[in-house]
Amino acid sequence: MPIKTTICRIGNSCGIILPASVLEQVGASDALNLSIENGRIILAPVQEPRQSWFVNAAGYQATQEESAWESGRLSDDSEWVW
Repeated sequence: MPIKTTICRIGNSCGIILPASVLEQVGASDALNLSIENGRIILAPVQEPRQSWFVNAAGYQATQEESAWESGRLSDDSEWVW
């Protein structure tokens, strides 16, 4: 549902007031990315680098080989020269 808002003069620039509920719905806090596409102003929440890594890693299952590296125990270290 479109929300009508007015454009306010701020010095030599212009601004709009966004309802807090709108920012909450898109997960924005204090910064937005602004772009122009097909004559429309697009505002989107800023995605911090690596922000989704923990979410994506939550369901990750390590392979047997990866688990061996994490534990520090390899199945066969006879070829290693100490």
